[in-house]
Amino acid sequence: MREKEIGNTVVLRLEIGEDIVSCVKDVCTRREIKAAHISGIGTLKRTVVGIYNMETKVYKANEYNEFMELTNLCGNASVMNKESYIHLHATLSDEQGHAFGGHLNEGIIGATAEIFITVLDGVIDRVRCDETGLNVFEF
Repeated sequence: MREKEIGNTVVLRLEIGEDIVSCVKDVCTRREIKAAHISGIGTLKRTVVGIYNMETKVYKANEYNEFMELTNLCGNASVMNKESYIHLHATLSDEQGHAFGGHLNEGIIGATAEIFITVLDGVIDRVRCDETGLNVFEF
């Protein structure tokens, strides 16, 4: 991973074999980023995305082991229990141009990824919501 700071934004270039989620978390932890908007594009060779089931309060994971375009990465960085908390969603496209996505659990780079972490001035905390079972913003 390579990174460069421009103003309030950290720009990342991820390399083949790196995981988007762990790289973004590493940057946010090292730089003590407590609130940020995250976006990006790239190519993945292995992806795990999930969708949350409100009845069971469990994510159903869908795993793909093929090269796909990461047509949109969006999410945020916040803090939960004094640790970096990364929440990412991804939209992917297969060879036929079919698009799908969900909550990004893992995204292994197939060629490269270009990611922007726009740092916000402040702190966004998270807390577990008993009703939904999700970790939500706490203001």
